[in-house]
Amino acid sequence: MVMSIVDKAIEAAGGASELSKKCGLHRTSILFWRTLGHIPVKRLNDVEAATGIPREELRPDLFERTPSQERA
Repeated sequence: MVMSIVDKAIEAAGGASELSKKCGLHRTSILFWRTLGHIPVKRLNDVEAATGIPREELRPDLFERTPSQERA
């Protein structure tokens, strides 16, 4: 089974509770992103900082990867 980007972000942060703390949100808000199927745009900076996952990977529908990012 392929892991969703929301699940990858949760795992990278050390769990939904940790990600919620790092983003200043309630844990249920983080878990709701699973239902949405994506991370809200206004939370990308926080999630990127908390997880190290670049915004281009978090929301490929909005941000393109540059050739240098694809090689990394």
